[in-house]
Amino acid sequence: MNTYFITGTDTDAGKTVAACAFVQHLVKSRQKVAVMKPVASGCQRQNGQLVNDDALNLMHQSNTSFDYDKVNPYTFEAAIAPHIAAADNDTVIEKDKLVASVEWFGDQQIDSLVIEGAGGWQLPLAPGLCMPEVVKAINAQVILVVGLKLGCLNHALLSLQSIRQEGCEVIGWIAVQTEPEPMPRQDENLASLRELLNTQELAHIPYVPDWSAKDLSIYFHKHD
Repeated sequence: MNTYFITGTDTDAGKTVAACAFVQHLVKSRQKVAVMKPVASGCQRQNGQLVNDDALNLMHQSNTSFDYDKVNPYTFEAAIAPHIAAADNDTVIEKDKLVASVEWFGDQQIDSLVIEGAGGWQLPLAPGLCMPEVVKAINAQVILVVGLKLGCLNHALLSLQSIRQEGCEVIGWIAVQTEPEPMPRQDENLASLRELLNTQELAHIPYVPDWSAKDLSIYFHKHD
């Protein structure tokens, strides 16, 4: 099983858009693809169960079917940092549970598992535990999502540096235009990202209204 972890330069960088596009890309490549959103805040109650829109979008794009609890083990209603939401609910987000959740998918008949993180790369999960420790433990390949907005150059470079310092493998980055209007001098910023980020650009996804109903795999670059 190939395991991919989708992280972002910050919150609202377009991770879900990029993750869904990547799932579509893998499905088009005739892979059986499962998805995870291990930790999610800002969940809503649906039929008595807390569910997260990001997780539901990922499940919709996947070509496999698993119970919601397998996709999203930790759910919190408050739209706040997960470790604070967990403390408010007398819950501790445990590394062993997250790793075991990923390993469970390894026993299923799938080719790839696409995992969307929460927030940015250095997301606190519990006292003494941040997301990079989990990503390293599951040996996931990391894809960095760069939200095209002011500050993205600094955020992208710092995130990439941190990912590599944690000993994780970065296989590429995806640029996402998160707002209807492009950021000031977007083309020049994209050119700078391409020059400065020493890793492969996988896709450039423009702003797409109603993106969850569209085929976003068309924005992936073809590589030899």
